[in-house]
Amino acid sequence: MILACWERYHHDSESETLRNDADLRLCRSLDLQGTLDLETRNTPARRDFGGMNDVRPLGVLRPAAEEDVARLLRAASRSPTLTVAARGNGHSINGQAMAERGVVVEMGAMDGRMAVGHHLAYVDVGGGVLWEDLLKFCIGFGLAPRSWTDYLGLTVGGTLSNAGVSGQAFRHGPQSSNVSELQVVTGKGDIVICSEAENSDLFLAVLGGLGQFGIITRARVLLQPAPDMVRWIRVVYTDFEAFSEDAELLVSRRITESFDYVEGFAFVNSDDPVNGWDSVGLVPGQRVDPNRIPSGAGPLLYCLEVALNYRKHDSSKTVDKAVNEMLRSLRFLPGLRFTIDVSYLDFLLRVKKDEEEAKANGIWDAPHPWLNLFVSNRDIVKFDKFVFKEILKNGIGGPMLVYPMLRDKWDLRTSVVLPEGEIIYLIALLRFNRPHPEGPHVDDLVGQNQEIIQCCMTNGLDFKVYIPHYRAEDQWRRHFGKQWTKFVERKALYDPMAILAPSQRIFTRTHRSL
Repeated sequence: MILACWERYHHDSESETLRNDADLRLCRSLDLQGTLDLETRNTPARRDFGGMNDVRPLGVLRPAAEEDVARLLRAASRSPTLTVAARGNGHSINGQAMAERGVVVEMGAMDGRMAVGHHLAYVDVGGGVLWEDLLKFCIGFGLAPRSWTDYLGLTVGGTLSNAGVSGQAFRHGPQSSNVSELQVVTGKGDIVICSEAENSDLFLAVLGGLGQFGIITRARVLLQPAPDMVRWIRVVYTDFEAFSEDAELLVSRRITESFDYVEGFAFVNSDDPVNGWDSVGLVPGQRVDPNRIPSGAGPLLYCLEVALNYRKHDSSKTVDKAVNEMLRSLRFLPGLRFTIDVSYLDFLLRVKKDEEEAKANGIWDAPHPWLNLFVSNRDIVKFDKFVFKEILKNGIGGPMLVYPMLRDKWDLRTSVVLPEGEIIYLIALLRFNRPHPEGPHVDDLVGQNQEIIQCCMTNGLDFKVYIPHYRAEDQWRRHFGKQWTKFVERKALYDPMAILAPSQRIFTRTHRSL
């Protein structure tokens, strides 16, 4: 029995070595403009921002242009095992941009040129360009993209492959609803220009497609005139229903009657320096005065965060009047309103300061077991009751975002899946696992994420995981629901050998078409 097991292990190990050797020879034969590094023991592509996976690739491609990506994918189709994953700035959480014994494509190595288009209506930009760099480029023309993420150190292609949301999404939709054209390299190695008018099925498939159908090498991002300044405001609530109803009121108003940005978060009703009152102020010295919190308040409080864009020539009196009118009917606690005026650029780059501080104190490189959900507004009060007030009542060591968006701003023909309801909430549990011998182990935090998902399922909440990562086909089937069949059909059409994005574990690599 022992001998049989050894022989089987030896045979499997030998076969794996032969496959690796064959794939190495294949990679070395490629005629590329860029570079393909086959020494990967210390490559950053082994890890990501989540910090919970360490997966060594066979090689790392730094393409000079989309033709390099196409050559790699066409070569991979000649191998029965070689896989390919696109990596932006390495900010995936669960290893989604990794490729064990495959090739990782470092998208940031590609041509980063940007060009503003006809009538200043759009900008053409490489898929590996960071949104913060795109912002700085466009501001020079007095322009800006319409929809953002909170953190801008992400690549254009990376967020479009998921959706890309922030406090502007209620008005403009996600970033995936704010592009008019893409250049995509499919899993078959074809370089395709696609839009609603041309190759529309591929265009819709790739947006929110989790990298399963093609690699976005260029995007045409819609623009609008950039404001000069932002009035940034936070107000505090004790009652979740009042908080959520006020947030929904703001996102449902006409453009002229509401703010340009609406978000919110839950925080702990205590002096906890990370999870509590100190997390609300917009500048040093601003903090929640506990004397203004009713004695009967619960373990959690809620902060509604809004912003109004304006021009430098707008008088402070005009801005004050507009803000006060928008806030007039809201039910936040008196005396717990925090305000600051900042430039539009500084507002959009507001998380950059947090990044610098996190790097300085060592938590940026610690594991980040984050969890993002979309929850129907019909079940958001239940989510508060079962998750916020029970499982997360002591905080998570980072922001607990909760804010509404409008379903009709999303193009439901794309690959993104949403819960039902006209209003959906983003829940973002952004844990920063602080290195401490007495602190929770990362496995416990991952376990708590699973507990939250199970709690939502047990209590019948209508939800979807955003930026999902599952390990079994039945979980993916449940995630996509009635869209699963279409997703599989598109995979067979654009990546029939399942070469792309293997660490998503949606499909298994095959040497024949699916």
